[in-house]
Amino acid sequence: MEILHTCLNVADAEASIEFYEQFGFEESWGFEDGDTRHRYVADDEGVEIQLADTEGEESFEQGTAWDHIAIGVESVDKTFESVDHYGVVKEPGDQPAAGARTAFIEDPDGHVVELIEPL
Repeated sequence: MEILHTCLNVADAEASIEFYEQFGFEESWGFEDGDTRHRYVADDEGVEIQLADTEGEESFEQGTAWDHIAIGVESVDKTFESVDHYGVVKEPGDQPAAGARTAFIEDPDGHVVELIEPL
């Protein structure tokens, strides 16, 4: 069994696609279902993020059931400084117990994105 994709509700699919392209994702495909446009971005390994853009929905309650999506990067510090993000949740720092350096930022819709670099 494997996880195939994660679906995020977004207000502007184009802005979200531009955000995730900064991590090497590329738009791969999409379809429409009524008032919702579904656009997918994928990385070189085939990991996909589905971006569901529904007409008239501009903001979302993040709730407490979902926390974040994690993306592996070569350098947390370089990525943190170079990526156009929409908020800082947690500055870069080492997590010795996890053997990683991490930082947390927000995408255009407030979804939290963790950047992870192995130590």
